[in-house]
Amino acid sequence: MRWLIPRSRRGSLARFAAAAVIVIAFTATTTAVAGLLQFKQLVADISLTAPIKHAHVTIPQPGHPQTILLIGSDHRAGEPFRQSNTDTMMLVHIDPNSSTINVISVPRDLKVEIPEGGGLATDKINAAYSIGGPNLLVKVLKSQVFPNLQVNHIVDVNFGGFQALVNAIGCVYTDVDHRYYNDTAFTDYSSIDIQPGYQRLCGADALSFVRFRHTDSDIVRNARQQDFIRWAKAQYGISKLISNRDKLLRIFGAHTQTDPDLHTLDGLENLFNLVAFSDGHSINQIPFPAIFLPCSSGATTGFGTTTAAAPTPCYVTADESSEQQAYAQFMRPTKPKPKAASNHSNKQRRQPSSQSLADANLTGDAADGVAQAAKISTNSSLPVYYPKVIAAGSRFCTDGTCTEGPTPNSYPRGYTIRARDGTRYPAYRMTIVLNSLLGQYYGVQGTTWLKAPIIQSPDATRTIKGKRLMEYFDGSKLTMVAWKLGGAVYWVSNTLTENLTNAQMLAIAASLTRAHG
Repeated sequence: MRWLIPRSRRGSLARFAAAAVIVIAFTATTTAVAGLLQFKQLVADISLTAPIKHAHVTIPQPGHPQTILLIGSDHRAGEPFRQSNTDTMMLVHIDPNSSTINVISVPRDLKVEIPEGGGLATDKINAAYSIGGPNLLVKVLKSQVFPNLQVNHIVDVNFGGFQALVNAIGCVYTDVDHRYYNDTAFTDYSSIDIQPGYQRLCGADALSFVRFRHTDSDIVRNARQQDFIRWAKAQYGISKLISNRDKLLRIFGAHTQTDPDLHTLDGLENLFNLVAFSDGHSINQIPFPAIFLPCSSGATTGFGTTTAAAPTPCYVTADESSEQQAYAQFMRPTKPKPKAASNHSNKQRRQPSSQSLADANLTGDAADGVAQAAKISTNSSLPVYYPKVIAAGSRFCTDGTCTEGPTPNSYPRGYTIRARDGTRYPAYRMTIVLNSLLGQYYGVQGTTWLKAPIIQSPDATRTIKGKRLMEYFDGSKLTMVAWKLGGAVYWVSNTLTENLTNAQMLAIAASLTRAHG
């Protein structure tokens, strides 16, 4: 059984996250279009390319919730859609009654029936875009995935726009979960070489990171894209973006194709008023209930011979009731958290019971933690802390157990992070693998950069074993737990698909112990 098979090098050009583009561009333009003349300029920028003809959208009423279909493709804006490729299909729901912006990604490999030649053909849902562009894609989504779906806007951004916008905003600090490596000299995939650890990613590297699916799956890539959006949105507020708004809008207009309503003053004002109202809202990632079907490349080898056979496509499917539950969650407003009754920190939460941590399904691995710490070279200003417990069934990555790339010293990794002002801060990353085939890696990060963007806005705090832990949530799931001590900060990052439970995340962070020697 194989979960993945190589695709053509041409097809790999389409892998990127369009949603980051729209979040960045919309945040910038929310304030930029305060007056009528600025709205007219925005219409002119978007109208650099023709609107999507006969777009299957429902024009929303002012002030009502809106659902946007974000598409990432290799399609050149203004050209025919036939034979274009998309790997990113993300739905974004913005509701004035919700405290979050809800997003759900549809796997490109989702098995569907696509109208073609007067009949139906079984194929992956990304083929609907290649055959009939956004309109056929919306039709298939509504008929076979989410029957109650009403798309209010379509935004189709190509990969050149993604790179240009990421560079225009000064790149994005990204929590890289493991080593990403590929050399096109030996495979059909595009090249990539990114080391693990918190770091700044710019255009080409950011594009490679969000489109990567060489050794994992659509579900992991979708989670990676959604995390990238969350990091970008958190790092770039209106005050930072407004100075570059004209440049951002020109890039956005040149690389984007939208439905006709977004080419009008009323349509833009309606959407941007909603985006402005939601500017402070967090991203709530709704997982798609994917089921991976077994697949193969076709050839089998045994007893010195190779037998050719028809390849089995690598489809993703889903239970219909689970799809509808996910869609209901996607559409449901998130109620704001109640404010604290006193002047004490309104981010303080009740400590978990000792029983909840005892049942966290952990295993002691202090010896390997000490061995990891011994391999990390940092200066004396950054003491190295390692976790005494890790999730059961996982193990620390070493250059012998996690073997991406020919260059050693990735596992563990000691390095420096460069801030925007040029200051360099010592840092290290311990990578822990839960399931490499499913792309499940989590990690422990340390650095003296106390103003790192990723730690600036915790959702809650609690004290366990004398450590005051900062909690960062995606919905009800902990994505990160951080701890400051003196002039350093340490954090535990969940897997991209959030496989560790909240109790595991807290217990691992609470077990951090200083290495001596």
